[in-house]
This record gives sequence, structure tokens and C-alpha cells, in this order.
Amino acid sequence: MSFKKRYEKKIGYTPICKIGECSLKKLEFGIIELEAGGLQEFDTQDREVAFIMLEGHCDVAFDSTCWRNVGNRKNVFENRKAESFYMPRDQKLQIKALYHVKIAVCGTPVTEKTEAQLLREDHVVLKTLGRVPFERETSFIIDGNSNAKVLTIGECYVTEGNWAGFPPHKHDEDNMPTECICEEIYYFLFDPEQGFGVQCLYTADGALDEAYRVKNDELVEFPYGYHSTVSTPGYQTYFLWLMAGDYQGFNRSNDPAHDWIK
Repeated sequence: MSFKKRYEKKIGYTPICKIGECSLKKLEFGIIELEAGGLQEFDTQDREVAFIMLEGHCDVAFDSTCWRNVGNRKNVFENRKAESFYMPRDQKLQIKALYHVKIAVCGTPVTEKTEAQLLREDHVVLKTLGRVPFERETSFIIDGNSNAKVLTIGECYVTEGNWAGFPPHKHDEDNMPTECICEEIYYFLFDPEQGFGVQCLYTADGALDEAYRVKNDELVEFPYGYHSTVSTPGYQTYFLWLMAGDYQGFNRSNDPAHDWIK
């Protein structure tokens, strides 16, 4: 099974990773893309869902509430602090595009119903992590500081020609507080668009050992295994990362063979 998938541009909502139809059991991902004036109805059903504004601006209406002009960039490289909105389970909503919009839709099943939340750019925490040659700027959008109970989501901008997430790490064993079982997805974009990166995914026993060449609008699912990413020279490399599992947050372990590299 290939854990790499591709988004083909389509107006409306395009589910890409669906529980029961992909390698993941707790995490779903799709894209909403609309032209100016376009409308999209959405029902969260039994999932909490975070909507990350990749491009453009929209209005969001639900119940008796309307959030106006959500979004703060023409593309992900224009502003590194994305605006977003969070919806609890059992919530119906309508999205109206003010201009062309592209929205990442990230969901996971939950039992608890929380409250909807609009997250403007001042909510986002932006940090530079690692050092050259494994340096990246990472934002934290959805986490324990939001109303989400399971989802953890952010964006990563890899320094040109550098690795990200090195040493390789995993989160597929119940060994708290060090490590928990948590699935993850990386969704990639590049500037210029013909750029690419390499996404490594492997297990210690060698049963899984993949190096995917990832291009614009491609994603990789991580149901298990160590993972690490490398950016090519000359291109801006971006990926949206989203996680869902037994615990919210970062409980993971590095590959012991490479853990000496701090």
C-alpha cells in the first residue's frame, strides 16, 4: 500500500483520506475549494473538524452566528500565521467564498461536543525549531489552547535544502508519557509549484521502508513508523501537519540510532 495521495483540484469538498478507505483509523483530511461567491454546506457528524485557511477569505455561518471575512492570505507563503475555525461534532455550517478559497478540512471522531471557535492569526504560535541543516519554522494552530479535544494541527516551513523532523521520530506505541499512539498526515505545497521534497517513512524492522518524492498538492499518511522530511534547494517547502490519537500533543520517540543528533 502506498501512503502517498494526491489532491486534484475540484470545486467543492474533496475528501482525500477517509477512515475505512485509507491507512488511518482516527484521522481524516480533505480540501474545500471555491470560487468567489461559491457556497459549501458541511456537516461534522461525529467528528470535531478544524478548517485551516490555506488561501483566500470566506464567511462562515452556523446556527444564528456568522463569522465574517475569515482568512488572511492569498497563499500559504504570504503569511505564516494561518487563520482557521473549529467546529464541534454534530454541527452544520455553511461556507461562502468572498474570493477564491482553498481550505484544509481536518477531522477526527470524538464523543464530547465542545464549542465552535474562530481562531484569528494572533492565536497562532510561531517557532523556529532545530538548527541548520535541520531547521524549520513551525506554527501551532490547533492544540490544547483551542477548543479541540483530540486534534493537533500546525504548519511547517522548511529552511531551503534542510531536513525537518530530524532525528526521525514516531508515535505508534502506548508508552506514556514518552510516546503515545497518534496518526499523522503531511500535506505539501511548494513555491515555485514545480518543486518537490522527499518524505521518508520506515519501521525499525525494515518491513516499511519508503522514500516518497512529494510534489505540490500531495500528502503522506503516517499510520505508524519513523518519519522525516527533506526540502530541495531553491524552493520554499511547506507542509500542513495534522495529528489525532490517544492523547493530544507531542508524545513521541526518536529513532535511537540517530538520537545522538540534537
